[in-house]
Amino acid sequence: MMSPAGRLPLRFSTQTLLLQLGVVLLVVLLSGAVHAWLTFERLGREAENQALTLARTVASDPSVRANVQAISRQAGTPPPAELKTGPLMAVAEGARARTGALFVVITDETGLRLAHPDADRLGERVSTDPSEALAGREVTTRNTGTLGPSAGAKVPVFAPGSASGTGSGGGSGSGSRTVVGEVSVGYSTESIGQSLARDIVPIVLTAAGSLVAGVLASFLLRRRLQRLTLGLEPEEIGALVHDQVAVLEGVDEGVVGISADGRISVFNAAAQRLLGQPDLAGQLWQDAPVPARLKALTLPDAREGEAVELVAGEQVLVASARKALHRREDLGWVVMLRDRTELQHLTRQLDAVGTMSTALRAQRHEFANQLHTIAGFMSIGQHQQARDYLERLAATGPLKFPVDQAELLQDPYLQAFIGAKGVEADERGVSLRIGPETLVRGQVTEPQDVTTVLGNLIDNAVNAAVAGTAAERWVELELLDEAGDGGGILHLVVADSGDGLPDGGDPEAVFAEGFTTAGGRALQGQVRPAGGQGLGLALARQLARRRGGDVTVLEPGNVGGPGAVFMATLPGTTTARKD
Repeated sequence: MMSPAGRLPLRFSTQTLLLQLGVVLLVVLLSGAVHAWLTFERLGREAENQALTLARTVASDPSVRANVQAISRQAGTPPPAELKTGPLMAVAEGARARTGALFVVITDETGLRLAHPDADRLGERVSTDPSEALAGREVTTRNTGTLGPSAGAKVPVFAPGSASGTGSGGGSGSGSRTVVGEVSVGYSTESIGQSLARDIVPIVLTAAGSLVAGVLASFLLRRRLQRLTLGLEPEEIGALVHDQVAVLEGVDEGVVGISADGRISVFNAAAQRLLGQPDLAGQLWQDAPVPARLKALTLPDAREGEAVELVAGEQVLVASARKALHRREDLGWVVMLRDRTELQHLTRQLDAVGTMSTALRAQRHEFANQLHTIAGFMSIGQHQQARDYLERLAATGPLKFPVDQAELLQDPYLQAFIGAKGVEADERGVSLRIGPETLVRGQVTEPQDVTTVLGNLIDNAVNAAVAGTAAERWVELELLDEAGDGGGILHLVVADSGDGLPDGGDPEAVFAEGFTTAGGRALQGQVRPAGGQGLGLALARQLARRRGGDVTVLEPGNVGGPGAVFMATLPGTTTARKD
């Protein structure tokens, strides 16, 4: 067959060869790059350690410490001419000349240069931040200063008589410490690159050798593949396997093979069972005692692959036919037969998927409420609580709090979560407010459970308020905690301005999975599923009862408001606040 561009497509063996060569080349390049990067990092770390050692040596020199302290005690910094001929410049330049460092810089406690390879920059402030070293901590750096890119270190200079033991992590030895300046040492990254250039030769040679070996192996594998497959392409092998295995060894599906001359070449046991016929192999297909609709599938004007239902004895079958081709050669037809009863298995699988989707909707309820809590934390600046909470959850988002009397909430979890819910309610035209009897003296210790129950109650109340007929839409919360065995008990009361529960309806019905009033007021006693709805109250009650509490209906409400009032009791979810 010709490709759209008029060229013969690449043979499978050639495609395999090119793919192998591409993979080998990619692996070699990645390995070489990683090796080179690791070598560069190693050389950089060595330069940093060397710079740190030299900086420590210079900073611990008694004459350096004494001279830096003396300059720091002066009212101003000496002029550059005096610094250029001073003892600090001699020490710094001597150390730089001995070690081949790019620079050895000494500063006072304000970061002004007292020694620098470029005398014109004496008395100026250093170009890189010296605050870490001036705070008494040793640091290693990689940056670009006035002398170019470098890898180096900064070490504090302590006054004579002060403890000088510090570590890179900022720890200190015993005794008082007075930082009078700092020493910065750097080695040029250009020299690191030169060292890397020397080390890169064996890396390149190794990579080239690996590439040659990979190419050779790919060619050998291509030749072996052609020899094993007798030059056949995968499609050709697939057709042979289809004829020799799938057709002959089919068990669950009936298979009828019809040769190009119109005779039945294969009539497997499953086809015999489904059609209620003996082995018909060798007979003309058009004379075979099979349903006419089955024969029609192989007519010249038939649509290939079209599935039809037909009756064969007491069986209801689904049949389809496909043309069998080998290159340009017509091998005939293959007719597939399937028992319709197998579709019942697919139906049961769909039922299982429906059950899974119900569970996923329940998890969506919980996760959405947890995300609201995190969003509330970030908006009120409770970053530490957010980080703690994010050990279990992952989400952020700033919020504002349109919640009346939100100041009654002292617990950060409740304040953040209810504030986030207030934003959501405000967007839907519902006012969320805190009741005057609210009093939470402890702090929440089980935020996930509390937000799940409280969030579902608030969501249902907001939905009821939106669907209600009252002119003013509102949701009111009252929260109260009390001491209890095994942790404090949190009581939640949620009321709304909706039309309440259906008249005469059973209050317990609202806790059944699938009950919903979203999108309108529910019919009396009606339980109906809605996409993504009808799971909140059932989840809330289940969670509360698992903790030894409950969720109940205090008031069913009235048309025109006020609406229903729900109460939840959550034992073991609070603890006494630590002042």
